[in-house]
Amino acid sequence: MTTLNIGILAHVDAGKTSLTERLLFETGAIDRLGSVDAGTTQTDTGDIERERGITIRSAVASFTTAGPAGRLQVNLIDTPGHVDFIAEVERALRVLDAVVLVVSAVEGVQAQSRVLMATLRRMGIPVLIFINKIDRAGARHDELLAAIRRRLAPGLVPLNTVAGIGTSTVRTRPCALDDPDFHTAVTDLLSVNDDELLTRLVLDRPTPHEELWAGIAAQTAAGLVHPVVFGSARTGEGIPTLLEGITRLLPVPPQPFGDAPRGTVFAIERGSAGEKICCLRLFAGTVARGDRLTLHRREADGRYRQYQGRVTELTVVGSASSDTRAVAGSIVRLRGLAETRVGDRLGMPGESELCEEQDGFTPPSLEVVVRPEPPNLATRLHEALSALAEQDPLIQARVLPGGRMSLLLYGEVQREVIAARLREEFAVQAVFEPSRIRYTERPAGGGEAFEEIDRRGRNEFFATVGLRVEPASRGSAVSFRWETELGALPRAFHRAIEDTVHECLQQGLHGWPVTDCTITLTRSGFASPISTATDFRNLTPLVLMRALAQAGTRLYEPCQDFELELPAEAVNPVVARLVGLEAEIRRSSAQGEGWLLEGGIPLRQVPVFKRQLASLTGGEGVWWSRPGGDRAVTGHAPGAYSAGRRTDGNPLNRAEYLRHLAQRGGQAG
Repeated sequence: MTTLNIGILAHVDAGKTSLTERLLFETGAIDRLGSVDAGTTQTDTGDIERERGITIRSAVASFTTAGPAGRLQVNLIDTPGHVDFIAEVERALRVLDAVVLVVSAVEGVQAQSRVLMATLRRMGIPVLIFINKIDRAGARHDELLAAIRRRLAPGLVPLNTVAGIGTSTVRTRPCALDDPDFHTAVTDLLSVNDDELLTRLVLDRPTPHEELWAGIAAQTAAGLVHPVVFGSARTGEGIPTLLEGITRLLPVPPQPFGDAPRGTVFAIERGSAGEKICCLRLFAGTVARGDRLTLHRREADGRYRQYQGRVTELTVVGSASSDTRAVAGSIVRLRGLAETRVGDRLGMPGESELCEEQDGFTPPSLEVVVRPEPPNLATRLHEALSALAEQDPLIQARVLPGGRMSLLLYGEVQREVIAARLREEFAVQAVFEPSRIRYTERPAGGGEAFEEIDRRGRNEFFATVGLRVEPASRGSAVSFRWETELGALPRAFHRAIEDTVHECLQQGLHGWPVTDCTITLTRSGFASPISTATDFRNLTPLVLMRALAQAGTRLYEPCQDFELELPAEAVNPVVARLVGLEAEIRRSSAQGEGWLLEGGIPLRQVPVFKRQLASLTGGEGVWWSRPGGDRAVTGHAPGAYSAGRRTDGNPLNRAEYLRHLAQRGGQAG
């Protein structure tokens, strides 16, 4: 049996979870349809997902059906649709063979649909479009196809026709190549990218039906065309055509068996006893119960972390038997890998393009401080947030003084969901302080500093450390290098310096994380047997911050990419207001009787504009935005930024820093 892993993607409320239920029901994987409203779906298993009717975490279900080459197992990965969980969607994309993109026949092409399609196109993932809700009032056909061609992709192959759209009696009929109009339309479309087919068309030579279907499948796999199916997940109309499109037109990848095992962890679950279960897509090789696996991840500061674990239990998704081995192409649930986090890679870095691929997610742009209520639950809060960070590493749970913790977020919905999960899953009542924007620092130039062991007391630490700071290319994070001879210091001292450098750069000159830089160890020394690793950990921040102060840093603020639909008469006042709020208009285009504006805007200005949008557009403006990188803060205007929270004792001030170390030592004692 072959395996096909597909994702169900859509904007919020397009019906992707309902479609997953319908596909499982129609193929006999479940005997009763679940309901999003009733909270009985297969993939939204959490209480919060059921209560809110939205998908928060990626989930997987499977069914088997007849494929062109025999039985085909289809693993369905249902992904979040809300923009606050966009990183979860992007992680899921990396384990997919193809995607079914759901578009509502009523709401039409939404801004998130365009972002998803652009991402899929960039990653080279084949897409089949399912137009849902054709039984709802206001559903459209010709107008919607035109909008999809204009805003998502021009090369569409409708696989069925619709009669009575927008009514409860709507019916669909599969298109057949025996129909001359359909045959001609498909031939014309495919010939744009197929010279042989174009030659046949010019010479008026017929093309066999099977060759045309093979042409649709080949160009779908290449991302040149996209099959389209109209239907209703609620009634099941059009679902047989969708299943045929999935099995006949979406590409099943080759499944190599002889290679070393490689894969990606895309979800973390918990068993009945609280044990960790990692969901992994296996791209190559095999994994068996009892195997000792090597996994790795790239941390937020740019370092690679490698660890090993032994598989104590293994379950292949969709298999009815008790499995002891998983093969390439499978999605497998593994127990025994206690250190696993979402995004971890099976295999050594550099073994394949898969392992070398960087996540490239836009980091969260909001920071929030969380404290437990009552305060004596600080330990439980830390454990709970650490468990949530395993499922979403980008939230970067960080301990603050006084039992508080810091989290990074994409939006307020994500904050509300985390608060609910803390309460319902971990019995922790948490108080969230108001979110604030998270800035970033990058070195403006180079700087260098050092301190040597001084027995006369001018250096309080029995350590010599010299460091140089240099700017690096955008997106390179932080790299640490040595100019000193390896082995000149005991390994523990080297490790203390490097670890402290990465920790210290979480708070730069303005208190915000420093990124995209190279730190080089230029001097080192110790006094045996007096020196300890603690001497190097305590001295390194003083040297590093002096070097960073010499280099200087530029402050960068997070931005949002936006799309804005508005009536024609509102274009001038809206553009004027956006420019006044430091927005950049990158593209404008006529959309029927209105206009579509696309661009970027500082995150701090988004709430200001959204409050004014209704009055500027007479209530007809439609706004959507998502994380869109950052830009330099210019002028340091009042209110444009604020200093970050320092928890490091402020090594920019030696006296203050030494008092901090003394207090910390006293507390430890």
